[in-house]
Amino acid sequence: MNQGSDPDSSRPAEPRDPYERLGVPQDASFELVQQSRDARLAEVGDDPIARSRIEAAYDAVLMNRLKERQQGRVSTAARSASQREDVPPPAPRPALAALPQLPRPRLPAGGVQLAPPALDLASGRERWLPLVADGVLLVVLLAAPGAPAEVLLALATVVSVVNLQRRNGRFLAAVGWSVLLLCVGLLLGGLLVGALNGNLPLGLPLTAQQVQSLPALLLLLLGALLIA
Repeated sequence: MNQGSDPDSSRPAEPRDPYERLGVPQDASFELVQQSRDARLAEVGDDPIARSRIEAAYDAVLMNRLKERQQGRVSTAARSASQREDVPPPAPRPALAALPQLPRPRLPAGGVQLAPPALDLASGRERWLPLVADGVLLVVLLAAPGAPAEVLLALATVVSVVNLQRRNGRFLAAVGWSVLLLCVGLLLGGLLVGALNGNLPLGLPLTAQQVQSLPALLLLLLGALLIA
């Protein structure tokens, strides 16, 4: 007696892997998986068993994707950390060129020594320049009581600096000696005004400012002529 054959035995064996059942690779996108499911459902028609297997494969793929995402949080962070380690560090900035060092002044072995200036009467142009210039300033100081004595002394100081610079070639020394002579002259002039107490000798018509400025102007003239 012939036994009836099982209708399912004539069908090809269904793959157990859900990706193979849907006909998609494991790295397929969600859109491709969805399209493959719809295509398989259209192929099997109204067969409930085949449709249930396709739906089960689709659900299995979704579950696998969900598990991969949950497990991929740690792995993604690890990959990001490794990528940051692989990035080469930024190139160091070029160092700025060192500024040139200024030479330090070398002092004499015995230290700085202040020596009195050498006195020598000027000759030629160095003699006539202060005589003419300071002579004019002296005449203006004595002949014009209203003339600003500060301006006249400033001009006399400039004449002294220029003449001493021409004589010894040292500008700072020329300025130093001229300022010193100006200060000493003003000090002497103040003492002179205080000693006279308004009583000028020989009844000269000079103001206190003229008397105080006179020693300073004369000292500047002498310094310009004698300091070498």
